[in-house]
Amino acid sequence: MHRSIATVSLSGTLRQKLEAVSAAGFDGIELFEADFVNFKGSAPELRRIASDLGLSIDLYQPFRDFEGMPEAQFRRSLERAERKFDLMEAMGAPLMLCCSNTSPLSVNDPALAAAQLHELAERAARRNLRVGFEALAWGRHTSLYGQAWNIVKQADHPQLGLILDSFHTLSLKDDATGIAAIPGDKIFFLQMADAPLLSMDVLQWARHHRSFPGQGDFDVIGFFEQVLRAGYTGPLSLEIFNDLFRETPNRRTAVDAMRSLLYLESEAKRRLASSADAPALKPQIELFSPPPVPALSGLSFIEFAADEASAGTLGALLEQLGFRRVGRHRSKAVALYRQGGVNLIVNAQPDSFARSRFEAHGTSVCALGVRCADPLAAVERATAMRSQRHDSPLGPNELRVPAIVAPGGNLIHFVPEALGTNGLYEADFILEEDAAADVRGAGLAQVDHVALGLALDQLDTWVLFTRAVLGLEPGESLELADPFGLIRSRGVANADRSVRLVLNVSLSQRTRTARTLSLTGGGAVHHIALRCDDIFESVERLRAGGTRFVPISDNYYDDLATRIDLDPALLARLRAAGVLFDRSPAGDYLHIYTENIEGGLFFELAQRTAGYDAYGALNAPARMASQAQQ
Repeated sequence: MHRSIATVSLSGTLRQKLEAVSAAGFDGIELFEADFVNFKGSAPELRRIASDLGLSIDLYQPFRDFEGMPEAQFRRSLERAERKFDLMEAMGAPLMLCCSNTSPLSVNDPALAAAQLHELAERAARRNLRVGFEALAWGRHTSLYGQAWNIVKQADHPQLGLILDSFHTLSLKDDATGIAAIPGDKIFFLQMADAPLLSMDVLQWARHHRSFPGQGDFDVIGFFEQVLRAGYTGPLSLEIFNDLFRETPNRRTAVDAMRSLLYLESEAKRRLASSADAPALKPQIELFSPPPVPALSGLSFIEFAADEASAGTLGALLEQLGFRRVGRHRSKAVALYRQGGVNLIVNAQPDSFARSRFEAHGTSVCALGVRCADPLAAVERATAMRSQRHDSPLGPNELRVPAIVAPGGNLIHFVPEALGTNGLYEADFILEEDAAADVRGAGLAQVDHVALGLALDQLDTWVLFTRAVLGLEPGESLELADPFGLIRSRGVANADRSVRLVLNVSLSQRTRTARTLSLTGGGAVHHIALRCDDIFESVERLRAGGTRFVPISDNYYDDLATRIDLDPALLARLRAAGVLFDRSPAGDYLHIYTENIEGGLFFELAQRTAGYDAYGALNAPARMASQAQQ
């Protein structure tokens, strides 16, 4: 499939944008007019630059306020169009985007709009150019694709077609299924954009909050499916207006953009193949088909990067939390700690990838190991989705565990399920004689979730990465109150909830999350939640061993009793233990936080009952306020 992107979607000068787009593997661009107006060069020069980078200029846009205008304004617009056609010929752009009129001078007369667009297409035809008509969600008289299509049909010109944009349709909650009935050859161009669900003016929503497919909440896959059902064979493009994207380094944005299109194609292909009429469907273009989403079954290990001194400090803390050192690596300065089904690795090897990446930031989580049915296929999917593979140096008799580099530099290892619970550690570590014995410690049984603190411009990147590469699905986006600003938080998880991550970004530079980011170099794990079966017993054991927990105000428990109908005895136990509580219709969540270790990292103890599926977000302000007061 021919993949394109609008230049407005990236930061930088026009040449820098083209270089980033080319490096990410795109075939072409939509040229946003303002980018050319401010370009220090001619249209033929731009054509040469694009060609040298292997890019076509697929579309020139936008041409505004044209159809349905009084005669005098219409004639002036035709002359304006001729000048744009001059440029398009010189730069080799075959198609102009004409968006529906927003001018107060326009009249609601579809017949007049069709006649005027016919004349525009006739002039384009004299130069072997085409015109595509697009319904803007905020168009004065034409805001729906069905209205635009009726005008295009009435205009009846071979050089005039329809341009579809998923944002304009889905933001208005318009029914996209009618697209399938439009002849595919009359859809001249397809623009895709996702977005978070927001309650705001659609124009402001469109100009500031669009995102790449897979980063937002729209059913972009369903929209694309309808376009494919119509028989569309043209470019698949992205047009994204987003304030953060205009700040983010354009190489990273371009990689995210390509990943989003590959994800969109593969998911649409899968959906079409599983539809009831699949035997009769024959998409007329080849869609991307990567290896399937990996079947993940939990976290195998969490690895910390530390220097020699901090490794000792961290090891002592882990032992205080009930972990036991059960082995050392065969060839590296790496120790293995275990409790229940939780394996924590402390890497103090001076020349390792972990240390070189994280040594400036103290003790940090540098890698996650996830159990996977087919690790090689998981890595192949990741690299196909534009992630980087990582191969660690191996010593004698050590296992090669396939790994990739996650956004920000952390590693994700795919540990073969076939190794069983301890196969990896038996191969790579010299284990204590009783290492296989159950280390109960404080009753911490498994990793519940891992929470990451991210820079604001990394949230969308991580949502797309976890979705497209790991097959995790995002939950609700929440805003939590820190004493010094807001934290935006979003959980992602696989279907059976054996792998859960929580993605957090700070909307302020003064929050604890933001300050932790400054210590960790811009994005890292900031806390690890460990699940237990009896949180009161675990807390009691840990307090007896010297573990310090974040103290919670008595006022919290007074308020809790007014919000949730709790047994007085349970409320008394919560208060005495300093444990926080949340309830959903499906179950309860009890949790407590340790005080910080080096680098701002801390642990959470969590107990889930029944089908509770969230993360106690309502209690996060109590924890953050308490940490601030300390």
